[in-house]
Amino acid sequence: MLKYLEPLDWLPTAEELPECDGQPVDSELQERLATLLSYILAGIFKDRSDWFFGIDMGLYYNPDEPPIAPDGFLSIGVESVKSESLRPSYVLWEEKGIVPQFVLEVVSKKYRAEYTAKKDLYQSLGVMYYVVYNPLRKRKNTLEIYRLIEGQYVSVIGNPVWMPEIGLGIGKERHNHQGRDREWLFWYDEKGNRYPTPQEQIEQEKSRSQKLADRLRQLGIDPDEI
Repeated sequence: MLKYLEPLDWLPTAEELPECDGQPVDSELQERLATLLSYILAGIFKDRSDWFFGIDMGLYYNPDEPPIAPDGFLSIGVESVKSESLRPSYVLWEEKGIVPQFVLEVVSKKYRAEYTAKKDLYQSLGVMYYVVYNPLRKRKNTLEIYRLIEGQYVSVIGNPVWMPEIGLGIGKERHNHQGRDREWLFWYDEKGNRYPTPQEQIEQEKSRSQKLADRLRQLGIDPDEI
């Protein structure tokens, strides 16, 4: 958490600041990976209102500096919905100084300092987990997870990796999502079980409903009459 000098009236508001860093998402994968994580998270945290997941959104940490726009980030301890118009950007001094606990950067052919300047900035801000997904790597691990320990990022080995501070695990596995059979990123529980995608949740519910209907018919009960 960052602290800003009171009063905050002199600082620009989210509505007064540009909504992004001026750099567009430069690959389809960047948007799809973050969006999938966001959709799954909405199901996991459906009964909570103290979290926010941003995708390619301007994150302001200093009124004198341009924002940084992570491909994805998770903040816990903030309002899920701040206003009817939703957040135009994530402004730390309007979020009680709460820094995202999780940041995701996806490396594309257009290198964007994921291993240098961005990593150093997230470290200085106090982002607990910095995750870099590099699908271009052939021999090295495509998923790198760093945990902040005593102010320095330390690589965490594993797939998935449990993140106790946010109550989620992050990992990768091959999956067919929206007709695209490839490696995707997913959330996992503490035991390493993958949380289902929205489509899988729908299919699971259909399967449960069908099994219940079949059981009722075995008992001589017409499920349509219930």
